[in-house]
Amino acid sequence: MIRIAIDAMGGDFAPVEIVKGAVEGAKEYNVALQLVGDEEQIKFELAKYDINGLDIQITHTDEVIEMGESPTKALRQKKKASIVLSVDSVAKGESQAVVAAGSTGAAMASSLFGLGRLQGIHRPAICATLPSKKKHIVLVDAGANTDSEPKNLYQSAIMGRVFAQEVLGYENPTVGLMNIGEEAGKGNALAKETFAILENKKEELNFIGNIEGRDVLVGDCHVIVCDGFVGNVILKVVEGTAVVLFDLIREQFMSSPFAKILGGLCKPLFGNIKKKMDYSEYGGALLLGVKGITVISHGSSKAHAIKNAVRVAKEAVDKDINGKIVKGL
Repeated sequence: MIRIAIDAMGGDFAPVEIVKGAVEGAKEYNVALQLVGDEEQIKFELAKYDINGLDIQITHTDEVIEMGESPTKALRQKKKASIVLSVDSVAKGESQAVVAAGSTGAAMASSLFGLGRLQGIHRPAICATLPSKKKHIVLVDAGANTDSEPKNLYQSAIMGRVFAQEVLGYENPTVGLMNIGEEAGKGNALAKETFAILENKKEELNFIGNIEGRDVLVGDCHVIVCDGFVGNVILKVVEGTAVVLFDLIREQFMSSPFAKILGGLCKPLFGNIKKKMDYSEYGGALLLGVKGITVISHGSSKAHAIKNAVRVAKEAVDKDINGKIVKGL
């Protein structure tokens, strides 16, 4: 049985929502758990649920890397932090994947130092799944590297394509490069040089050229490649747009008695759309390129998001995504 290490103390709602989501994930996806954090608090939360038949182990630590801390500095000072011990569980082979909802920087640094990079990978990249008008799309890099080189983006394209093919099930996923225009000569030096590399590997990657910002959520391109700075901006804009959009719709449906009746009738329809746009449905983003499976969840993740992060982790292990990335390289 696959065992997944969970940083029980990471995130805005830890350990309450983290433990709840982990238990739900263990039940639904038939995995074992390694909950890492304050043992007393974890046991208090576990007592709320029926965990008979579940394989749950607890690794105690009272050290936590907070959201505002410098990841590298904190890793040197807190060598028994919950995220560090979670990753260490994978490094030792005790667990096959780790799920973390705390500091993204700490999760990335812990995974890079604790697990190392896959053979041939220069820099790991965050692979985020986003909703679109059609099917789910893959955005890579979504925040791991704010400064990248063309070779990094080329490797991100390979890793993103493997993820889309193996985890999302796309038979021959298309790859596009995020840019300010469709023409080959558009963009900064990074975009132009990367375009030349991807164009040279057009058949191998199924590269379809540049993708503009307005086309991201259309869904015609399965894998969108960019540096981590741009990718993280896109990710946050999509999240923020979804929140604002549904707040505006809710305001309109509360504006008059007639609007309230109409809103009640339309609620199931908008509920389906909201579910599709909700980041918690996607669980978390895989950190691709390290020798292990690390799923990084949103800092504000609640139980539903953590449960889905467990699903993402299990799928990545089952599909041997790292082995396929090495093969792809």
